[in-house]
Amino acid sequence: MYTGMLHTHKLVVILFLLHYFIKTLLLLMNKKELLEKYSKPTKVPEMIISTLFLLTGIVMIANGAVMNTYMYIKIAAVLISIPLAVIGFKKQNKGLAGLAFLLLVTAYGLAEMSKASKGEVKIDTSTLSGDPVTVGKVIYANNCIACHGPGGDLNAAGAKNLRVSQLDEASIKNLIRNGKNAMPGYKTLTEEQLDGLVAYVKTLHD
Repeated sequence: MYTGMLHTHKLVVILFLLHYFIKTLLLLMNKKELLEKYSKPTKVPEMIISTLFLLTGIVMIANGAVMNTYMYIKIAAVLISIPLAVIGFKKQNKGLAGLAFLLLVTAYGLAEMSKASKGEVKIDTSTLSGDPVTVGKVIYANNCIACHGPGGDLNAAGAKNLRVSQLDEASIKNLIRNGKNAMPGYKTLTEEQLDGLVAYVKTLHD
């Protein structure tokens, strides 16, 4: 469910940004007649897209989306942009409309930065060398436990149940390195850390 919601949210966000880009551009170019012609037939779709934008975001947060500083700022930017956009286009205020669109773009960028930051692993496991499972356990506790849970079966934010996973070692490594859906890719892991994480994940299997 979470994965489907994530893809729906991304699609809605792109449509939302595209719609407001067109409206903002027309307003900034003083194309008031074109803006009115564009706005009238897209009024209902805009309401639908806006509602889906907010609802899908709320559902993902409620279903365990990992929150961090980027995400909190993103949410604030979106909430501030909505009234600014409404007032800006109603009064045809270029400053407010432009600021609203800038905040929306910023929110989108922060979401991407949030995902990228999750994939950064900065843990010194050199003192644990020679014990792959212990190395993996430390990395898991710092990066994976929020979504997969202590036992691997939390299933938060669309995370798969590691206790019943049938993936082979190569597939697990590929998934950790490159990520999938809401899961970021952990490209900064050393080979030793990656092997350790895989070894630990295997201990979670039923």
